[in-house]
Amino acid sequence: MEKLSRKLTKSSNKMLAGVCAGIAEYLGWDITLVRVVYLILSLFTAAFPGVLLYILLCIVMPQPE
Repeated sequence: MEKLSRKLTKSSNKMLAGVCAGIAEYLGWDITLVRVVYLILSLFTAAFPGVLLYILLCIVMPQPE
């Protein structure tokens, strides 16, 4: 059985840092859907945790090879 070796990286299709696009590409989802869901979840949690999580992912996620 072939092992899939996908890595979660930032995307080159970016609006800010490529975090949401990288997550969408990793999961195989539509990029716009991930961005909208992230925005809605951030707004429902008073925006601060969502912004903090985005900054953390921006720092931790590697650039694409």
